[in-house]
Amino acid sequence: MSVERVEGFDYMGDFMDEEYHDRVEVEDEDDYDVLTKVTDTSCADARRGKDIQGIPWDRLNITRQSYRLTRLEQYENYENIPLSGQAVDKECKQMEKGGNYYEFYHNTRLVKPTIHHFQLRNLVWATSKHDVYLMSNYSVMHWSSLSSNLSEVLNFSGHIAPSEKFAGSLMEGFTQTQISTLAVKHNFLVAGGFQGELTCKRLDKQGVSFCTRTTYDENAITNAIEIYDNNRGGVHFMASNNDCGVREYDMERFQLLYHFRFSWPVNHTSISPDRNLISVVGDHRDGLLIDSRNGKTVASVVGHLDYSFASAWHPGGCTFATGNQDKTCRVWDIRNLSLPIAILKGNMGAVRSIRYSLDGQFMVVAEPADFVHVYSTKAGYEKRQEIDFFGEISGVALSPDDESLYVGIWDRTYASLLQYNKKRAYRYLDSYT
Repeated sequence: MSVERVEGFDYMGDFMDEEYHDRVEVEDEDDYDVLTKVTDTSCADARRGKDIQGIPWDRLNITRQSYRLTRLEQYENYENIPLSGQAVDKECKQMEKGGNYYEFYHNTRLVKPTIHHFQLRNLVWATSKHDVYLMSNYSVMHWSSLSSNLSEVLNFSGHIAPSEKFAGSLMEGFTQTQISTLAVKHNFLVAGGFQGELTCKRLDKQGVSFCTRTTYDENAITNAIEIYDNNRGGVHFMASNNDCGVREYDMERFQLLYHFRFSWPVNHTSISPDRNLISVVGDHRDGLLIDSRNGKTVASVVGHLDYSFASAWHPGGCTFATGNQDKTCRVWDIRNLSLPIAILKGNMGAVRSIRYSLDGQFMVVAEPADFVHVYSTKAGYEKRQEIDFFGEISGVALSPDDESLYVGIWDRTYASLLQYNKKRAYRYLDSYT
């Protein structure tokens, strides 16, 4: 993974400023204040024709369709291996659109998701269909869609130190930690930093439980974290790091259990449902399957053309997916890894995050900006729903019951949290919005 941080984004708000001021006649600057005052959007508003992000297209001298074409033409996909995306464009076709699995429910402007590293987009997590955790600048925030309440959980701009004592914990804590990745699950929160920091918190307790620094290597960014229950009833988490290491911790005593080392920086790992295999992807074209007990390589997955930053297992345990900067998500069957069972091409950028629904019916794939795709596994990944908006994606999250899908959007003007709900055949619940 690149050691660079955030740079070079195209902000929708900047474009709107230019479009508004470039109009032939600017009658009143008060109109501009009205234009830039963005409000929430409900499903009822959207049905009446309001843009889901509140972008006032009728007051701009460009249509939404024209700007979409401009974005598709001008967006520059980041590549570590030159022309990897172009090679895929020539070889792969996109799957059919037309799926309609999740429908727009609400866009809240009170929530302001942010990104600290342009390649790391796992900063939004849902612990229920109403509860979302995300990064906003230096703070981990909690959003309740039920009460429309936004609250701060942890603030890393100052000093963070553990309130409990465990072996190996840095009791002096950290100061001004820049968070690169986040995971929230099973009543635990784990945040990873740019200098190898790990901060662990129990959501039902005040303060922080555990702080450690995994490495003092110069290239120490924590790239990804996964929290999961193990086969013996405990809760563990796994941290993928730019120092080429993968570390597993238990979450009862916060002790390091395993440290697996590789020959390239590890950008993401995901453990199989039976907890026997770990998919490992990073700064290499090929991915690995390793034995979770000893870290030995079981198999390689070959086919991607660039570095990978996402992976996820289907709940059935026989297939898993990898996401790459070649603009594809590839689905693999562990019973035959010679070729992927599906190659799913994005619209304009790398695949930065992947989520399977708990029931295994859907796979959610997020590009770095503007597009989230929901694939039907029942249709063999050949049918998809395309969620289309404008802005950089800080993360996507499915609620544990699969009822809600959240998308964090980072933009100077249009930062927000999109909520989609699983599509139903009835609409009487809209009366409560």
